[in-house]
Amino acid sequence: MPGWQATLDKFFRVRAAGSNVRTEMLAGLTTFVVMSYIIFVNPNILSTPGPEGSGIAGLPIKETTTVTCLVAGVMTILMGIVANKAYAIAPGLGINAIVAFTLVGQNQLTYPEAMGVIVAEGILITLLVLVGIRRYVMDIVPLELKKGISVGIGLFILFIGLVDGGIVEAGVGTPLQLGNLRGVPVLVTCVGLLITITLLARGYRAAILLGIVLTTVFAVIAREVFDASGFAGMQAQFPDSVVSTPDFGLLGNFSFHFFDGAKLGIWVGILTVLSIMMADFFDTMGTLVGVGSQAGYLNERGELPDAQKPLLIDSLAAVAGGAASSSSATTYIESAAGVANGGRTGLVAATCGVLFLLAMPFSPLVEIVPTQATAPALIIVGWMMTSVLSEREEVTSDGRVVRSRGIDFADIEIGLPVLATMVMMPLTYNITNGIGAGFLVWAVVKIVRGKVREVHPVMLAIAAAFLVYFLRGHLGVDV
Repeated sequence: MPGWQATLDKFFRVRAAGSNVRTEMLAGLTTFVVMSYIIFVNPNILSTPGPEGSGIAGLPIKETTTVTCLVAGVMTILMGIVANKAYAIAPGLGINAIVAFTLVGQNQLTYPEAMGVIVAEGILITLLVLVGIRRYVMDIVPLELKKGISVGIGLFILFIGLVDGGIVEAGVGTPLQLGNLRGVPVLVTCVGLLITITLLARGYRAAILLGIVLTTVFAVIAREVFDASGFAGMQAQFPDSVVSTPDFGLLGNFSFHFFDGAKLGIWVGILTVLSIMMADFFDTMGTLVGVGSQAGYLNERGELPDAQKPLLIDSLAAVAGGAASSSSATTYIESAAGVANGGRTGLVAATCGVLFLLAMPFSPLVEIVPTQATAPALIIVGWMMTSVLSEREEVTSDGRVVRSRGIDFADIEIGLPVLATMVMMPLTYNITNGIGAGFLVWAVVKIVRGKVREVHPVMLAIAAAFLVYFLRGHLGVDV
């Protein structure tokens, strides 16, 4: 074994995990390929400007590409070195949409203020980890509501994809209607959906990334042949250069002025931070356990021993994502791709992280990707996030078959709060509204059924806080 391989083997305890250096590094490459679609999607979402007349510009593609790769690379390498686990980290698809379409698009925060919200929720999660109560907070929220939050964010993402792709638009006499489905841009979306669905159905691991690439190629050809309008800037055009010097201008570009009365105010600001925090770490816990089961990290009780380290790195990744203006970074379920290829140690994560750093100079390639090429990715990822509603069987690392429960929508105590959570997020373009509606309906149904003792006091307090949030206009609560 060459010296460098022996060093890596010793540091990451590769052979002790039943693997070898070559397998681990190939697994890291696999994870990178499967999740690298975020390099294209994240800048595209965060380049969305504020409402018309607000004067709020979207983040520039080049700088956002740099910080997306930087945060993903550094935090994934840290996950590998500190936790020695095959988990990869990148800006989360879902929270970035909340930043662009809720915090900026609806609440009219500037991007620095919106990233301040992300830094605040990341700091809060980190504190919960350090004092050892993150798992406690997880336990007091009913499983069904956790699933509802995940699905709600998935439907939110899916809806954004439909709108971006021109498939759904504002209606005449109705809130929404089917788009006119004319023109090259919407054709690009439809072709992209066909390509991505075909790749998924054929079992390609990197279906989403390949779908974005192939759809972009089609868009470039279509724009060249038809001289089509509807593509902004350099989208769907060959760049003058494939690489450029990374631009770190967005580092540290965040602000806590969202707490000002002219913005969200103290009360709404706190609830917004809490809502994003809950969405963030519920998703993380599910990912850590799901991938950990496949990698053999879980004990006989289905728990992740020494969970503190990966939880801490993931929490700090949220802070780093906000501070770098890449949106909250989180552990990716796509890490399972590397694990499925035999990866078991932090060398998988370290390899994946290095590849993210090497991708930083390729921002010109990201700039040519049109919104219509990433819209299918949003639609497909949104669909994937609804899978938590399914009842299915999973095999644990020790060979046990565990049945994952679906949602009983016929039970008003379960189905109505979950439905409120799922529906309110996409229809109001606001994650806080969705989580608040779910918590409030959950508490109300329990109370009117005489089961208030089944609701944790903290849940009752949060539900009461959301009641004030919804009624603040009538109560005169402006801070």
